Amino acid sequence: MKTAVVSVTNDLTGDQRIHRTAAFLEKNGFKVILVGRKLKNSLPYTGPFKYKRFKLLFNKGPLFYAEYNLRLFLMLLCKNPDLYFSNDLDTLSANFLASKFHGNKLIYDSHELFTDVPELNNRPTIKKIWQIIEGFILPKIKEMITVSDSVADVYRNKYRIEVKVLRNLPVRKLSKEKALLNTGGKKVIVYQGALNVDRGIEEMISAMKYLDDYVFLIMGTGDIDHKLKQLAQNENVLEKLIFTGKIPLEKLHSYTLNAQLGISLEKDTNLNYRYSLPNKIFDYIQANVPILVSDLPEMKKVIEKYRIGKIVNSHDPKELADLVLQIINDASGYKSIKSNLELAAGELCWEKEEVILESLI
Repeated sequence: MKTAVVSVTNDLTGDQRIHRTAAFLEKNGFKVILVGRKLKNSLPYTGPFKYKRFKLLFNKGPLFYAEYNLRLFLMLLCKNPDLYFSNDLDTLSANFLASKFHGNKLIYDSHELFTDVPELNNRPTIKKIWQIIEGFILPKIKEMITVSDSVADVYRNKYRIEVKVLRNLPVRKLSKEKALLNTGGKKVIVYQGALNVDRGIEEMISAMKYLDDYVFLIMGTGDIDHKLKQLAQNENVLEKLIFTGKIPLEKLHSYTLNAQLGISLEKDTNLNYRYSLPNKIFDYIQANVPILVSDLPEMKKVIEKYRIGKIVNSHDPKELADLVLQIINDASGYKSIKSNLELAAGELCWEKEEVILESLI
């Protein structure tokens, strides 16, 4: 049986995309090994695939990336898989070198415009290093996929390479069983995903002071967890927030089903956010939850095509609150959106998207 090593720098427990990829590869005759890392607060891995999670001496900064890629490179040399499946630029060096050494196929999946993430905005030296690595390797890549048309166009124009688009579509969800959630009978606004800057989470928290009959369900972890809780306390809305931390993938849908509205409010502060098409949008669709999104090209295109939500023109908290009320209080409009979501869920699912991978393996 052919083998495939699918590598990523996260802890494997919350990455829906790599699990869908692994399932596709297994279905198509590969023995799959997932590679990630184990952090102090990592949940146990309960997935169906063989896996390896590195325990590293360094967990951030240049030494982390160097240690991870060295250990991954040595592992790949020993395993000699038939297929190297590299996820994001921070795993690409090891995969590229090992695939060249053994002469086996490499597929590169760029989940974002890595060199344009906001975390690099004020770190010009680190950003330059990643740009050098990307500029050296990408022109030599033969098989590459990414998450949206706009991101693909950036790579095509920059490196004159072929890039296929594989959107972050979830497996079709039919379950309507909700997780038990103490909302006090109030309506639920949901955010799921990483808690990072410029995702509009802070503004939604501030908007809660104008929304008396609502709670804000925040599912995920990130580098601004503490800042968000402090903001909620300062705004006197902490009792309106539910922080769940990281939810296991298999339970995420059941929590999202509780919501009346989902948000994806990334700001146009960098190319990565401007061209993003977050998987949470499609998770909301599968849960039949109307969506409020930023006026950014990729997410706007989905919302307008399927008529499943509203576009925000401002991140002002009062205006956000007004738009929430406008959506929820318009009974006929809300019913129409819910009906459109049913149709969208049947089209925007992994079962229809995974065919993109067939031409690559």
